[in-house]
Amino acid sequence: MTRASDIRGAVLDRSGLPGWLEPMVRAAQTVRPAELSRFLPPEDGGGRQSAVLVLFGEGERGPELLLMERAGSLRSHAGQPAFPGGALDPEDGDPQGDGPLRAALREAEEETGLDPAGVQLFGVLPKLYIPVSGFVVTPVLGWWRQPTPVGVVDPNETARVFTVPVADLTDPANRATALHPAGHRGPAFLVESALVWGFTAGIIDRLLHFSGWERPWDADRQVPLDWRA
Repeated sequence: MTRASDIRGAVLDRSGLPGWLEPMVRAAQTVRPAELSRFLPPEDGGGRQSAVLVLFGEGERGPELLLMERAGSLRSHAGQPAFPGGALDPEDGDPQGDGPLRAALREAEEETGLDPAGVQLFGVLPKLYIPVSGFVVTPVLGWWRQPTPVGVVDPNETARVFTVPVADLTDPANRATALHPAGHRGPAFLVESALVWGFTAGIIDRLLHFSGWERPWDADRQVPLDWRA
Protein backbone atom coordinates (compact mmCIF):
# COMPACT_ATOMS: atom_id res chain seq x y z
CA MET A 1 0.00 0.00 0.00
CA THR A 2 1.28 3.44 -0.91
CA ARG A 3 1.84 5.69 2.08
CA ALA A 4 1.18 9.43 2.04
CA SER A 5 4.88 10.15 2.37
CA ASP A 6 5.40 8.44 -1.01
CA ILE A 7 2.84 10.56 -2.86
CA ARG A 8 4.48 13.09 -5.13
CA GLY A 9 2.72 16.17 -6.46
CA ALA A 10 0.33 16.60 -3.53
CA VAL A 11 0.28 20.36 -4.08
CA LEU A 12 -1.92 22.62 -6.17
CA ASP A 13 -0.30 23.79 -9.39
CA ARG A 14 -2.22 25.70 -12.07
CA SER A 15 0.74 26.29 -14.40
CA GLY A 16 0.91 24.75 -17.86
CA LEU A 17 -2.65 23.42 -17.95
CA PRO A 18 -4.31 22.95 -21.37
CA GLY A 19 -6.46 25.86 -22.45
CA TRP A 20 -9.67 23.85 -22.44
CA LEU A 21 -9.35 23.38 -18.67
CA GLU A 22 -9.42 27.13 -17.94
CA PRO A 23 -13.23 27.25 -17.43
CA MET A 24 -12.94 24.39 -14.95
CA VAL A 25 -10.14 26.16 -13.07
CA ARG A 26 -12.30 29.29 -12.76
CA ALA A 27 -15.29 27.25 -11.64
CA ALA A 28 -13.26 25.56 -8.89
CA GLN A 29 -12.03 28.93 -7.62
CA THR A 30 -15.42 30.64 -7.50
CA VAL A 31 -18.12 28.04 -6.78
CA ARG A 32 -19.73 28.16 -3.34
CA PRO A 33 -20.67 25.11 -1.25
CA ALA A 34 -24.43 25.65 -1.53
CA GLU A 35 -24.08 25.87 -5.32
CA LEU A 36 -22.74 22.32 -5.39
CA SER A 37 -25.09 20.53 -3.01
CA ARG A 38 -27.75 21.05 -0.38
CA PHE A 39 -25.89 18.54 1.80
CA LEU A 40 -23.11 20.39 3.61
CA PRO A 41 -20.83 19.12 6.41
CA PRO A 42 -22.35 19.05 9.90
CA GLU A 43 -21.74 22.24 11.84
CA ASP A 44 -20.55 20.22 14.82
CA GLY A 45 -17.59 18.93 12.81
CA GLY A 46 -18.94 15.40 12.60
CA GLY A 47 -18.54 13.06 9.67
CA ARG A 48 -15.64 11.01 8.36
CA GLN A 49 -13.14 13.07 6.36
CA SER A 50 -12.56 11.77 2.84
CA ALA A 51 -11.52 12.90 -0.63
CA VAL A 52 -12.16 11.98 -4.25
CA LEU A 53 -10.06 12.63 -7.34
CA VAL A 54 -11.90 14.32 -10.21
CA LEU A 55 -9.32 13.56 -12.89
CA PHE A 56 -9.48 15.08 -16.36
CA GLY A 57 -7.43 13.57 -19.15
CA GLU A 58 -7.32 13.86 -22.92
CA GLY A 59 -8.33 10.81 -24.92
CA GLU A 60 -9.02 9.97 -28.54
CA ARG A 61 -12.28 11.94 -28.42
CA GLY A 62 -10.95 14.91 -26.48
CA PRO A 63 -11.31 15.68 -22.76
CA GLU A 64 -12.42 12.78 -20.57
CA LEU A 65 -13.01 11.88 -16.92
CA LEU A 66 -11.70 8.87 -15.00
CA LEU A 67 -14.36 6.85 -13.17
CA MET A 68 -14.57 3.48 -11.45
CA GLU A 69 -17.43 1.17 -10.59
CA ARG A 70 -17.51 0.08 -6.96
CA ALA A 71 -17.70 -3.63 -6.22
CA GLY A 72 -21.19 -4.96 -5.67
CA SER A 73 -20.16 -6.58 -2.38
CA LEU A 74 -19.27 -3.34 -0.61
CA ARG A 75 -21.40 -2.21 2.33
CA SER A 76 -21.54 1.41 1.19
CA HIS A 77 -22.52 2.61 -2.32
CA ALA A 78 -22.16 -0.91 -3.75
CA GLY A 79 -22.07 -1.12 -7.54
CA GLN A 80 -22.13 2.65 -8.08
CA PRO A 81 -19.89 4.41 -10.60
CA ALA A 82 -17.78 6.91 -8.69
CA PHE A 83 -14.65 8.99 -8.64
CA PRO A 84 -11.63 7.22 -7.14
CA GLY A 85 -11.39 8.15 -3.47
CA GLY A 86 -11.98 7.24 0.12
CA ALA A 87 -11.40 8.15 3.74
CA LEU A 88 -8.32 10.02 4.91
CA ASP A 89 -5.68 7.99 6.72
CA PRO A 90 -3.75 9.58 9.63
CA GLU A 91 -0.65 9.52 7.42
CA ASP A 92 -2.37 11.74 4.83
CA GLY A 93 -2.06 14.74 7.11
CA ASP A 94 -4.31 17.62 8.11
CA PRO A 95 -7.89 17.32 6.74
CA GLN A 96 -7.98 21.12 6.64
CA GLY A 97 -4.62 21.29 4.86
CA ASP A 98 -3.06 19.07 2.21
CA GLY A 99 -4.53 15.86 3.65
CA PRO A 100 -7.31 15.64 1.05
CA LEU A 101 -4.79 16.11 -1.78
CA ARG A 102 -2.68 13.22 -0.54
CA ALA A 103 -5.70 11.05 0.16
CA ALA A 104 -7.17 11.61 -3.31
CA LEU A 105 -3.92 10.59 -5.00
CA ARG A 106 -3.30 7.66 -2.66
CA GLU A 107 -6.80 6.26 -3.06
CA ALA A 108 -6.72 6.71 -6.84
CA GLU A 109 -3.48 4.74 -7.02
CA GLU A 110 -4.81 2.00 -4.74
CA GLU A 111 -8.09 1.67 -6.64
CA THR A 112 -7.06 2.20 -10.27
CA GLY A 113 -3.30 1.67 -10.37
CA LEU A 114 -2.55 5.09 -11.85
CA ASP A 115 0.84 6.68 -11.21
CA PRO A 116 0.32 9.82 -9.05
CA ALA A 117 3.48 11.32 -10.54
CA GLY A 118 1.56 11.90 -13.77
CA VAL A 119 -1.26 13.82 -12.07
CA GLN A 120 -1.20 17.61 -11.64
CA LEU A 121 -3.68 18.81 -9.02
CA PHE A 122 -5.13 22.20 -9.88
CA GLY A 123 -8.20 22.76 -7.73
CA VAL A 124 -10.18 21.83 -4.64
CA LEU A 125 -13.94 22.16 -4.32
CA PRO A 126 -15.70 22.96 -1.02
CA LYS A 127 -16.26 20.07 1.36
CA LEU A 128 -19.61 18.33 0.89
CA TYR A 129 -21.55 15.73 2.85
CA ILE A 130 -23.00 12.32 1.99
CA PRO A 131 -25.67 11.69 4.65
CA VAL A 132 -26.21 7.99 3.84
CA SER A 133 -22.58 7.12 4.65
CA GLY A 134 -21.58 10.04 6.88
CA PHE A 135 -18.61 11.06 4.74
CA VAL A 136 -17.39 14.65 4.52
CA VAL A 137 -15.93 14.70 1.01
CA THR A 138 -13.37 17.05 -0.52
CA PRO A 139 -13.41 16.82 -4.34
CA VAL A 140 -9.87 17.35 -5.65
CA LEU A 141 -9.49 18.32 -9.31
CA GLY A 142 -6.58 17.03 -11.35
CA TRP A 143 -5.09 17.07 -14.86
CA TRP A 144 -3.79 13.72 -16.11
CA ARG A 145 -0.66 15.27 -17.52
CA GLN A 146 1.10 11.94 -18.11
CA PRO A 147 -1.49 9.14 -18.35
CA THR A 148 -0.52 5.67 -17.20
CA PRO A 149 -2.37 2.35 -17.54
CA VAL A 150 -5.28 1.87 -15.14
CA GLY A 151 -7.46 -1.08 -14.19
CA VAL A 152 -8.94 -2.99 -11.29
CA VAL A 153 -6.38 -3.39 -8.50
CA ASP A 154 -8.57 -5.09 -5.89
CA PRO A 155 -11.78 -6.74 -7.17
CA ASN A 156 -13.12 -6.67 -3.62
CA GLU A 157 -13.28 -2.88 -3.91
CA THR A 158 -13.56 -2.15 -7.62
CA ALA A 159 -15.54 -3.84 -10.39
CA ARG A 160 -14.06 -1.85 -13.28
CA VAL A 161 -12.18 1.32 -14.16
CA PHE A 162 -13.10 3.39 -17.20
CA THR A 163 -12.91 6.83 -18.79
CA VAL A 164 -15.84 8.86 -20.11
CA PRO A 165 -15.45 11.51 -22.81
CA VAL A 166 -16.74 14.88 -21.64
CA ALA A 167 -18.55 15.06 -25.00
CA ASP A 168 -20.68 12.10 -23.86
CA LEU A 169 -21.36 13.69 -20.48
CA THR A 170 -22.59 16.89 -22.14
CA ASP A 171 -24.64 15.08 -24.81
CA PRO A 172 -28.34 15.71 -23.98
CA ALA A 173 -29.14 12.17 -25.15
CA ASN A 174 -27.07 10.80 -22.25
CA ARG A 175 -28.65 12.92 -19.55
CA ALA A 176 -31.63 12.19 -17.33
CA THR A 177 -33.02 12.52 -13.82
CA ALA A 178 -32.44 9.46 -11.63
CA LEU A 179 -35.43 8.43 -9.55
CA HIS A 180 -34.61 6.76 -6.24
CA PRO A 181 -37.15 4.28 -4.80
CA ALA A 182 -37.45 6.56 -1.77
CA GLY A 183 -38.53 9.40 -4.03
CA HIS A 184 -35.25 11.30 -4.23
CA ARG A 185 -34.35 12.76 -7.60
CA GLY A 186 -31.02 13.90 -8.97
CA PRO A 187 -28.99 14.30 -12.17
CA ALA A 188 -27.82 11.18 -13.95
CA PHE A 189 -25.60 10.27 -16.89
CA LEU A 190 -26.14 7.20 -19.09
CA VAL A 191 -22.61 6.53 -20.31
CA GLU A 192 -20.28 3.57 -20.87
CA SER A 193 -23.12 1.08 -20.16
CA ALA A 194 -23.48 2.61 -16.70
CA LEU A 195 -25.87 4.88 -14.84
CA VAL A 196 -23.84 7.54 -13.06
CA TRP A 197 -25.98 9.02 -10.28
CA GLY A 198 -25.84 10.23 -6.68
CA PHE A 199 -22.92 12.24 -5.35
CA THR A 200 -20.72 11.63 -8.40
CA ALA A 201 -23.36 12.70 -10.90
CA GLY A 202 -24.14 15.76 -8.79
CA ILE A 203 -20.52 16.92 -8.89
CA ILE A 204 -20.25 16.32 -12.63
CA ASP A 205 -23.52 18.15 -13.23
CA ARG A 206 -22.44 21.21 -11.25
CA LEU A 207 -18.96 21.30 -12.80
CA LEU A 208 -20.42 21.18 -16.31
CA HIS A 209 -22.84 23.94 -15.39
CA PHE A 210 -20.39 26.36 -13.75
CA SER A 211 -17.68 25.78 -16.35
CA GLY A 212 -20.10 26.64 -19.14
CA TRP A 213 -19.75 23.21 -20.74
CA GLU A 214 -23.35 22.19 -20.06
CA ARG A 215 -25.77 21.79 -22.98
CA PRO A 216 -29.55 22.07 -22.61
CA TRP A 217 -31.10 18.72 -21.62
CA ASP A 218 -34.48 17.33 -20.63
CA ALA A 219 -34.64 17.15 -16.83
CA ASP A 220 -38.13 15.63 -17.09
CA ARG A 221 -36.66 12.45 -18.57
CA GLN A 222 -36.54 9.99 -15.67
CA VAL A 223 -34.68 6.71 -15.26
CA PRO A 224 -34.79 4.18 -12.38
CA LEU A 225 -31.64 3.25 -10.51
CA ASP A 226 -31.73 -0.24 -12.01
CA TRP A 227 -31.36 1.16 -15.53
CA ARG A 228 -29.22 -0.96 -17.84
CA ALA A 229 -28.01 -0.15 -21.34
